[in-house]
Amino acid sequence: MATRRSARLSALAVAQLNDPAAPILPPPAPAPKARKRKASAEDEGATTEEPQLPSTPQKRTVSSKKAAPPPATPTPAAAALLSSPAAQKKPKPTAVSRLADPNKSNAPLLSPQTSRVVSSSPIRPRDIQDGLSPSKAQVPGGATKDTDSTTTENILEKACAHLIAVDPRMKPLIDKYPCRVFSPEGLAEQIDPFESLVSSIISQQVSGAAAKSIKAKFVALFEDDEDPPQDQEDDSKDKTQENDSTPTKRRFPTPSHVLAKDLPTLRTAGLSQRKAEYIHGLAAKFASGELSASLLASAPYEELVAKLVAVRGLGLWSVEMFACFALKRMDVFSLGDLGVQRGMAAFVGRDVKKLKSGNGKDKKWKYMSEGEMREISDRFRPYRSLFMWYMWRVEETDVSTME
Repeated sequence: MATRRSARLSALAVAQLNDPAAPILPPPAPAPKARKRKASAEDEGATTEEPQLPSTPQKRTVSSKKAAPPPATPTPAAAALLSSPAAQKKPKPTAVSRLADPNKSNAPLLSPQTSRVVSSSPIRPRDIQDGLSPSKAQVPGGATKDTDSTTTENILEKACAHLIAVDPRMKPLIDKYPCRVFSPEGLAEQIDPFESLVSSIISQQVSGAAAKSIKAKFVALFEDDEDPPQDQEDDSKDKTQENDSTPTKRRFPTPSHVLAKDLPTLRTAGLSQRKAEYIHGLAAKFASGELSASLLASAPYEELVAKLVAVRGLGLWSVEMFACFALKRMDVFSLGDLGVQRGMAAFVGRDVKKLKSGNGKDKKWKYMSEGEMREISDRFRPYRSLFMWYMWRVEETDVSTME
């Protein structure tokens, strides 16, 4: 139609030129401009494809960070700072092979007043330098004789073998969870018993973060204090077991430092009145010699517990955790620890979830009776500390806040 109209208009225009009397028509209206669209690659000769149906875009997955590995010395949550030193992280100590005894303390202990190291003697330094095994003794003629002695290098291996021999079900746990607490490196860590016990008191009934903050403020109270003169009496008590006569650098206040501060000053670190009294009383026990590194290193377990439980602020559970994870005693077992109870119940094949749901309202209820726990754990003597550590692992009990 547009072509016929254009022809008619052209004819009228020619008629107007030939006949001046013909009417003048208005110019034709311009044709509407069509929208220009951008030429796509498909318009340039490419074959057209059928439009795809709309789809919901997939959600962007954010890779979650891997959880941090468990600390080197895991213990129950309530004793978060038991073996955590006040100083910053130090390089791993060199493991020196020493005689070990599952019924005594195996950690090198710092004398709180003198900072001297109290520990068992190294195993034949000359043999170690010559490349001989610490468990081999040199005999005349150059031959070696296996003495089968228990040392800090092999006590963990012996303990694991004993646990598996008593109950083969322990093997999967031991293979899955290497225990660093009683490893040669763990047994080489120097422990200040006064610091560990003070940390145990600080951490009572507070979160791990709060306990760390209070401990840091407590240590800061003594930054400007000079070291007191070494106690000759305490030094003579520890002399029989000293390996290093050179005092180590002091980073935690001594008992004498603590006794020099009054209770209001100690409370400025965030301590309650009762905890300040507990720490003050503990410092008095060490300053008087009633407690010492040599006593904690060699005393029988029953005597050790009786001495420490007599100190205000230290209960049986706190003493058991101190003996196991600070002193590195191998034959400690806590009958009152709920995590150990739960792990043992699961270890013998009981459904701990049903046990909890059926008896959770009873405040005195336990996963397992103390008599049954004692009967089972006694089979693992003298390495019940290691057995207890693995019972926490059975049910993946959160024991990560000790460090």
